[in-house]
Amino acid sequence: MGHTIFEKILLSHCHEPEIQIGDIVEVSVDRMMIHDFFTPFCFNKFREMEFPRVFNPEKVVIIYDHLIPTSFIDDYRHHKAAEDFAREHHITHVHRSDGVCHQLMHEQGYVTPGDIVLGTDSHTVTYGAVGALATGIGYTEMAAVLGTGQMWMKVAPTIKVVFNGRLQKGVFSKDVILYLLGDIKTDGATYKVLEFTGSTIRAMTMDSRFVLSNMSVEGGAKAGIIAPDDKTIAYLRKFYAKDKLVMVQSDPDAVYERVLEYRAEDIPPLVACPHNVDNIKPSAELEHLTIDQAFLGSCTNGRLEDFAIAAKIVKGKKVHPYVRFIVVPASRDVFTQAVQKGYIETLAQAGAMICHPACGLCAGRSGGVLENGDRIISSNNRNFLGRMGGNKVEIFLGSPATVAASSLEGKITNPRKYL
Repeated sequence: MGHTIFEKILLSHCHEPEIQIGDIVEVSVDRMMIHDFFTPFCFNKFREMEFPRVFNPEKVVIIYDHLIPTSFIDDYRHHKAAEDFAREHHITHVHRSDGVCHQLMHEQGYVTPGDIVLGTDSHTVTYGAVGALATGIGYTEMAAVLGTGQMWMKVAPTIKVVFNGRLQKGVFSKDVILYLLGDIKTDGATYKVLEFTGSTIRAMTMDSRFVLSNMSVEGGAKAGIIAPDDKTIAYLRKFYAKDKLVMVQSDPDAVYERVLEYRAEDIPPLVACPHNVDNIKPSAELEHLTIDQAFLGSCTNGRLEDFAIAAKIVKGKKVHPYVRFIVVPASRDVFTQAVQKGYIETLAQAGAMICHPACGLCAGRSGGVLENGDRIISSNNRNFLGRMGGNKVEIFLGSPATVAASSLEGKITNPRKYL
């Protein structure tokens, strides 16, 4: 019997000759990521467990993103905890102002196909887009992994998600994942793996694929994996030669829990409505809703491709006078490339506020928090109660195109008319 990508990666990292669904296996971990929000909790637990040292400092990455620049005095203690721990254990992979962890991990070559990567954030699943087994864990688990380099993992069933066909005008990868979540709901893949495939996925850029893996956790998935291909190799080429990459693929006779098949042509521009990611409606049905703010950024849609789309829409136009349009690149590299290509200038001339690469408003800690009664259209991944300020803020999620078009009209807008 064949194996899925998820199962193959587990087998390559454990000492079991064979595995089956439901087994608990001990695996070796290739990379550990800790972001600033959890640094004091994680490192305190590490000390409570009385580990003398970090198992392998080279495998650890510490990233400041949720609380950078600090907006509250108490936030600095998170950075202080990270600095002290990094010095004590000789951790050199520390990013203090380079962008969002889930962009930097793959952008800076910390993840390769076939790896097992664990992070103190649920959206660690993002790296599944390069063919890795990446998932989020709690800070107590991370403390144990820091000390041992090992982790228990359950062999989860895999759901094969097939999208075939060509996306229509105004439809992007964000709409694809919202379409899926509207079907399976937020519990449809709980502790299961989503494996994305089909002609639609193969045609996507890496920037687009990261969106799918990133939001697979919104359906409860333990991982969201896309088989590596030539585009994956090209993306990682600056760090690794082709012969160093494990091009792991599911076997033809791999067993899936179920197979979901969709037509790309059936997907319109979509929006997730308050207060759940699976509350999906076409943007065309919501054009009567005015907005107070628009946000382009986050580990979901803060990449260069997203800036290109938004800049194309707002070029030569002005943001609505009653709307604040906040733009946050996902990394310093994205920022500099967007400057070189003129996207930042175009967005700024339209009236957008450009902020330093970080989580920004998505984390709800800084960068434009809202008051009860406000309404926002955002490109990030969650619209839960209280995530961006008051607990009665209405958060709508859409593609970068939908966000940019809405910022111009002062209401939720179908982006097709601007493309």
